[in-house]
Amino acid sequence: MSVVAVADTDDFGAPLPRDARFAARVVSLNPAATEAIFTIGADTLLVGRSRWDEYPTEVSRIAALGDGIRPNIEAVLAARPTLVVLYATAENRAAAEALSRAGVRTIALRVDHIAQFHRMIATLGRALGADARARIVSDSVQSTLDRVRTLTASGSRPRVVWPAWESPLLVIGGGSYIDELLVIAGAENVFHDMDAPSPPVSIEEIAKRDPDVIITGVARGAKLAANPSWQAIRAVRERRFIVQDPAVTGRPSVVLGMAAVQLARALHPELRDSLR
Repeated sequence: MSVVAVADTDDFGAPLPRDARFAARVVSLNPAATEAIFTIGADTLLVGRSRWDEYPTEVSRIAALGDGIRPNIEAVLAARPTLVVLYATAENRAAAEALSRAGVRTIALRVDHIAQFHRMIATLGRALGADARARIVSDSVQSTLDRVRTLTASGSRPRVVWPAWESPLLVIGGGSYIDELLVIAGAENVFHDMDAPSPPVSIEEIAKRDPDVIITGVARGAKLAANPSWQAIRAVRERRFIVQDPAVTGRPSVVLGMAAVQLARALHPELRDSLR
């Protein structure tokens, strides 16, 4: 059964286009959506993107129109779009209203959880006339996630912390798709009980929760290991780090399945042959 769920409204509550009439000229200012548009084969419709869009590499041929948050409306309208895809954050409500007044349809989407990724793919597939391809992509990602979940279901579950920022100190909390990926990959996030995607915490709180492993990038891991304050954490003192690739885990997009595989392989080396 397909995991694709077609929504009726976007995350600002606006009715969604139900056909491809509005897809003649699309500007996407939402990087996860832009990547999805390429993946479902609708990239020929794109006439603009935000300067933050980096994936896939072919996105560089699309004109960069500025920021995705509080975008320059004049620059966006100069591309003569029929549809603009926005990141659904409070800062972009004014942009959605301004574009609507100019006669341009908008779709505002937010992806904090894996289910929202599937909804995004389904929504874009319908709006851009690529339903079948969207369904295939969504099902493929979910199939990989299900396979990883099954393989890690019966093993040990290392207790991990994932620092997301250093000043202020932020960690991955229960409100993030990364927390979901950790569960699928066979780990326990020691800050799962915090609802925010990246809640602020103290080093003392991390030390108190005593994670088995620190998950981080190469550069940040080296900084943490050299920082005297972080020596309060046993896993840091014992250099128990797992290095993740932010190019794969850093965005809730079509690479979610790949991210789950990479995390599971790092957390459970005994499953590496099964997780090729």
